Amino acid sequence: MAFLAGFIDAIAGGGGLIQLPALLIAFPHTPIATCFGTNKFASLFGTTAAAIQYARAMPIDLKATMPAAIAALIFSFLGARIVSLLNPELLKPVVLGLLIAVFIYTAIKRDLGSVVRPRASDSRIKTLGIIIGAVLGFYDGFFGPGTGSFLLLAYVALLGFDFLTASGSAKIINIATNVAALAYFIPSGNVMYKYAIPMAICNVLGSQIGARLAILRGSRFVLVVFLVVVLALILKLGYDIY
Repeated sequence: MAFLAGFIDAIAGGGGLIQLPALLIAFPHTPIATCFGTNKFASLFGTTAAAIQYARAMPIDLKATMPAAIAALIFSFLGARIVSLLNPELLKPVVLGLLIAVFIYTAIKRDLGSVVRPRASDSRIKTLGIIIGAVLGFYDGFFGPGTGSFLLLAYVALLGFDFLTASGSAKIINIATNVAALAYFIPSGNVMYKYAIPMAICNVLGSQIGARLAILRGSRFVLVVFLVVVLALILKLGYDIY
């Protein structure tokens, strides 16, 4: 499941939809925080491997990505701290509605992300990048499902990226949110290294194959996988709620 999660996540995000439930099923008596920490540990290595693959194949717009990554790092940690004060289950209906809207919007806009649209000014890109990183970083730390998919769409719809280059940028930001989460999970002893390390290896292998396939097949392929992942998230959250 870690291999499959790395493969899917490298293309369109959503690897947590596969890897985390697998951990919860495999370790039903283990604290949820420990399953979360083990998942984040494995994901960090897979996401980093995917980011390296994308960076080798195409230029990553650091002006739009690094400010967002820094904001995501800070706000993801804040989200992880606030989760102990509020019930993240309250977000499920809201996120379900957002995912349905994302699916419909992306399916209707058939040329979305197929070509790079004219970009905004550097200052506007930097500002929007920081806002995207802060909002989705906090969301990832507080709740999490669909963060990679939301990042992908934000870079395509708001910044004018194509799906392929957006995938590369999303991976950089995902690294930041994973590091922020592990800054909490590792000191608190919530990582099962006996399982997390082999999972990380499998996640890396899957992510390398997924990233290479995405680069080879292009933005249209990423769009199709993105829609499948978003639909799977809708079904999963809908099942959890209803």
